[in-house]
This record gives sequence, structure tokens and C-alpha cells, in this order.
Amino acid sequence: MAFQVSPGVLVQERDLTRIIPAVSTSVGAVAAQFLQGPLDEVVTISSEAELVETFGKPNSTNFEDFFCAANFLQYSNTLRVVRAQNTGVTNANSSGSSITIKNTQDYQDNYSTGQASVGTFAARTAGAHGNNLLVSTCPSATAFEQDAVTTVNDASTAAGDTTIVLTSSASINVGDILEFSDTAAGTDYNGQRYRVTANNTGTNTVTIVKKETGVGGLEQSVTNGANVKRRWRFYDQVTGSPGTSPYASDRSGSGDEIHVIVIDEDGGISGVPNTILESYSKLSKGADAKTPQGDTNFYVDVLYNKSKYIYWMDHNTSGSNWGNNVTGTTFTSVTTPTSESLSGGSDGSTVTTGQKKTAYEKFEDSETVDVGLIIAGSGNSTHVENLITIAENRKDVVVFVSPERTDVVNIADSNTQLTNVLGFYSSITSSSYVVFDSGYKYQYDRYNDVYRFVPLNGDLAGLAARTDLIADSWYSPAGFNRGNIRGAVKLAFNPNKSQRDDLYRNRINPVVTFPGQGTVLFGDKTGLSAPSAFDRINVRRLFITLEKAISTASKFQLFEFNDEFTRANFRNIVEPFLREVQGRRGITDFLVVCDETNNTGDVIDRNEFVAEIFVKPARSINFITLSFVATRTGVSFEEVAG
Repeated sequence: MAFQVSPGVLVQERDLTRIIPAVSTSVGAVAAQFLQGPLDEVVTISSEAELVETFGKPNSTNFEDFFCAANFLQYSNTLRVVRAQNTGVTNANSSGSSITIKNTQDYQDNYSTGQASVGTFAARTAGAHGNNLLVSTCPSATAFEQDAVTTVNDASTAAGDTTIVLTSSASINVGDILEFSDTAAGTDYNGQRYRVTANNTGTNTVTIVKKETGVGGLEQSVTNGANVKRRWRFYDQVTGSPGTSPYASDRSGSGDEIHVIVIDEDGGISGVPNTILESYSKLSKGADAKTPQGDTNFYVDVLYNKSKYIYWMDHNTSGSNWGNNVTGTTFTSVTTPTSESLSGGSDGSTVTTGQKKTAYEKFEDSETVDVGLIIAGSGNSTHVENLITIAENRKDVVVFVSPERTDVVNIADSNTQLTNVLGFYSSITSSSYVVFDSGYKYQYDRYNDVYRFVPLNGDLAGLAARTDLIADSWYSPAGFNRGNIRGAVKLAFNPNKSQRDDLYRNRINPVVTFPGQGTVLFGDKTGLSAPSAFDRINVRRLFITLEKAISTASKFQLFEFNDEFTRANFRNIVEPFLREVQGRRGITDFLVVCDETNNTGDVIDRNEFVAEIFVKPARSINFITLSFVATRTGVSFEEVAG
């Protein structure tokens, strides 16, 4: 305690209430090729709907990995996902150039100041989906609306016509909305509005359809010489025409407002062509502009912070002062709206084993990425070995693995399937941090209206997560109580009893369909080949839970003194935790040794702290023997059973 140099009362507190914290062992992890979403970045997903919204729907290339992730989310609600970066994947952009913006960090580091020279906008995530996007801007009041922009030069117009000749169509854009009026005759043509679908500026002929229906021509004939009013095609999706924001006006700036609309031009994103995805009214071209609520209103920053579909890449080259601070700045009026279809987006080639390895390495650091169950998805033995290496280095995760597709799918002979599965796993490293299953399940792909064979490892990881929820991590996820596989129409390989015996002897957990009882995980072995308590899933996950929780609590002993007070405090934290685990059937007995016997003078002098924790893990039942004994009527049971 601090020394006092004059009389007084010093009040201090000492916290002796520390406990072992709860830790998560049911968070899944997967890395795969997806059609959209950030590349090379860990994203937390809580549902299949969120998976689709973030990373897109499956196709014939990536459905195996997609459904491994989606199937896991049927059992649990926390999955860390990394989109692997494959060769040739690119972002659609205004110029159609070949660029790849991996994620928001990559954008900030390499593109946020307009240095890419690919036009004004780019798709937010890489992939061919970005080619569906069209970005339209309205940068001025003139671009928003022009009265009497031109006049009709067609004396033969009639009701129903879809083409009309003007005195000039140079200022008319495809998509613009036209209205006709005849001031001399006092005719406003019932306020009918028509959308321009084509513009032949050489003959001043425009093709029009009714705005409201998108079909049909003029409701009534238009007189020669009638005035034409032009409006921006999205005038009714924003709040009035752009002008000068209050923020700029208060600082002697002018002309800073701009509207931005993002459209699904081809319907590949929303399912309906020309669907408006995002609408931003009266943003500012000024870099320091603020809303009345104090939020940034600079259109570059607003798109970065709020848009799900696009990044700003550069300012409109027809304007000047865009991106300057607003004080005393006149932002040059660009008098025509812009309409840019993004192109150049590509899904790239099929992801390689090496590219998957790079993606899964995002989960290597146990201190920064908290996961407990790694889903292997599809892949060869090299892919599996890469994941086992990650698990062995972390020592707090379990990898779930299925054989290759060619081992079990579309093979009629089950003995051949057995041989293939045994062969696939035979050379894979022995480890208690991996779980092998026997194959693939047949399930419905509602996104493409087909049935597909999908690896079972996503389901097995899900069963482990589900077991954490309804019991504890040290319970076996197998059997009829906790091992029911969801959504399985059938199995590619449904092993019989003798085949299950061969699989189990070789570290492989059979998944079996029993008539009338469903599809069930019928084994709880890890991939450890040596006879040990750690060759069972429940024991391995028990020790992961104990080690993760106790090591987390142990960090608070760092830089304390290695004396009996600290050691007793440590024991008082650990022993109640282990008693609770014992009461919840995880262990049968334990002993904590942390005293002067293992913290000798030499240990203390090396600035070390030693604690030895002995536990007897509970074992799951794998084999049941039922003996039925028939006796004669007059025999006493005590005689035969005693």
C-alpha cells in the first residue's frame, strides 16, 4: 500500500471475486469461393439468409462449400466466413477495367483517393454480379429538370405513336422523362409523362413509352411546336432538385448538392430488371460537408459508409472543385445527368487448394479470431493436412472433414465406396484435432431448384455446436439423442454393419440412415490413431474447453508475485470451476497442484508460474453388451446372478 506522510485514512479495494470466464467452443469457421462479398476478410454470419445476402447464392461451381456453411447454420447461429480470392476475380466498374478490390481495407489503402483511373464508380465486391449495376447521378438543378428544352417538330403525331421528332434531341438522354405542353393552345396533355427508350440524335427522333406502364405510346396526338420538358429519369425517387446545401450556404459555398441512384439494370441481383437498390438525395460534393445532425454528407464518404453495392472511384471530370471544402467554393454545375452501366466484373476461375489455404490462414491466430469448429468443405488430402496444421498450432479447434466427392458419389458398389474412403483417410496425419466422416448427403438446393450431393462435414460441425447448446461441449455429438442429420434425402454411401466396423477401426465416423429412425452420426472418434482418451470427440472438446477457459483466467496472474497468496488465489479460481464441470458430468475427478512443490525457488527465479491440473474425463458409451439368460422355472435369480 502507499505510504502516508501525514495522518489520514487511505481507502483501497482488492478484487478477490475473479472466476473462470465462459468461453465459446461452438463458433464455426469456413473459407470458400463465393460469388460476391469481401475477399480475404473474416466476416461473422448468423443465418443462411445473411450468408446469401453477404456472399451470394450457390452455383454449380461452389455449391459444396456453400452448403457446408449453410448446413452448419441450421444447427448454430455463429459462423466466421472468409471468401477465398481466386484467380481472375474482378470488380465491375465504370470503365470496364480489370481491377480487384478485396475489401474495405484494400479500398482505403489503394483506391479511396481516386488513384485507380477506372471511372467514377465500382462494384462494392468482386464478381460478375457487379455487371448488373447501373449508377445514375443528378449533379445540378439543370440536370434534374429543364423546361422547354426543345419543341416538337412532327406534324403527323397521333395517339399511340411511340416515336416522335423534335427540333433537337441533343439534351435528351435515354431514360429521361418527357412532358408536352402547348402554351398557345393552353394544352398540357393531361400531364402525361413518357420515358425515352432510344434517342437518334442524327434525326432528332426519340422513342418513348408511357412512364407509368413502360408500354404504349402517346395518349393523344401532340401538336407541332409543342414545348418539351425534360426530367431526370429518377426525379421521383429523390427529394426535389439538387442545389446548395444549408451547410455550404452558411459558408458562402454554392452548387454542392448531388443525387445518386443505384439500379439493378439487368435484374441479376434483385430478380427484377431496373429495380432501384439504393437512393441518396442531396448529398454534397464538399469534402467537409455535414448534415444538420452533424453526420458527414460528402457523397464519397456516404457511399463508403452506407452503400452495399458501390464504391466511389473518382469525381465527374466535367465538374470542378468536387472534393474541396465548401467554404467559399462554387462547385461547377454539370448540366446533364450521368448514367453508367458497370462492367468488367468476373467470378474468376475455380479456387485452388493453395488459395483456400491462404483464406483459412485468416483463422490461424487464436488470440484475434475466436473459433472452435473448422469446416473443411470440399477438398483433397493436401487441403485437409493444411487445416490440421492450423488446428494443431491453435490447439483450441477441431477440424471436420469429409472424403472427396469422387470417393462416394455416383458409385453403385458400396464396397468400392468403402475402399475409396479408407484410402482417402489412410495417409492423413494422426491428430485428435480432426474428425473424419464417411461421405456426402443428398439435399435440395432451393436456390437452383435441384438436388445435390453435399459433404457432411458442415453438418457434423453443426452437431458439435448444437451439442454445446443443448448439453455441454464434453457430451458426444453422436447417436440418436444428439446426432441427427438434418435435410438428408439420402446418403451417397450408407455403410452396413461390417463396413461400419472397418470405418471405425480406421478413425472414420460412419453416418448412417436407419429406416424409420433418420440419418445419424454413428461414431465419435477423432482422427488420433494411437489408443488414448483423446481418440474421442467429447474428450478432445472437454480439454479444449478446460484449457481455453483456465488459460484465459490465468492471464490475470501475469506480472503478479509468485507467492503463496497468488497460488492460493489461482487454486480458488480453478477448483470451483472444475467442481462445476464435474457436477455437469464432464469429469469424474480432478486435482490442482499449484504450491511450493512445483513452484520451487528455481522456477520463481526464472519468473515462471507452474500449475498442474489433473482430470479424469468422462467417457461416452460406444459399445453396449446385453446378456439375456434363460433359466428354469424353479431356479432362483440369486443363484444364477450371484
